[in-house]
Amino acid sequence: MAATNTHPSFVLESASMQFKSTLALDEINLTIERGDRVALIGPSGSGKSTLLKLLNASLAPTSGSVLIHGKSTTGLTPKDLRKLRTTIGWIPQSLGVIDNLTVLQNIVLGGVGSQSLASTLRKLTFPSRADRLRVLEHLERVGIGQKLFERTSSLSGGQQQRVAIARTLFQNPQSILADEPVSSVDPARAEDLVDLLTTLADSHNATLVMSLHNLELAKRFFPRVIGLRKGHVVIDKPGSALTEADTQTLYDLSAEELTADA
Repeated sequence: MAATNTHPSFVLESASMQFKSTLALDEINLTIERGDRVALIGPSGSGKSTLLKLLNASLAPTSGSVLIHGKSTTGLTPKDLRKLRTTIGWIPQSLGVIDNLTVLQNIVLGGVGSQSLASTLRKLTFPSRADRLRVLEHLERVGIGQKLFERTSSLSGGQQQRVAIARTLFQNPQSILADEPVSSVDPARAEDLVDLLTTLADSHNATLVMSLHNLELAKRFFPRVIGLRKGHVVIDKPGSALTEADTQTLYDLSAEELTADA
């Protein structure tokens, strides 16, 4: 189980993110409570990925503040930032698995941020029986327990996604962030993976924030949906309450916006 923490998982106070002449996020005020399941939706270029990178502390806001599990990311030392990131499970769109390692080795890397380089190398080369059993448990939970010793490169795309999920669970995070984790799979598999991630987050009492393009999945699986457009939060409501008007608010783009997104 994830460690107990009475603070909200994430608090953004007037948080903005500027990249040269581009304002990616504009004074975002947002609180995500412990255990929330949140879908981020919006067109390309709306700020979803940038927001996730603020939440995983890989970016610092150019103004305003971000608190993660009760700690401000402003002014933290590199060591403290690394420690904070170990409390966050991160599933990038690219999945981040290493093809030439076994499934076991990929998942053991989920704990790399909380241990020394020597310990990491030792676990990669000679994982303990306890680690092997933990990895197997997580693999069985995601439905691929039989793949423990296989090279990750030999797995299908859907199986690699399950490896990425198991790696995140091995980390035992307080929060899980996922950036378009189902963008490259067919609709049926996408539904299965979103169902799996939300179920596992619930069972671990972990906060889950996932960016999605599929509005139907957002409606079905997420009690809270946050819609972004041009760096602003324009929708924040239960997924079941999303309307056609909300869709138009998010995706009825001007010719200027379409050109910019392209």
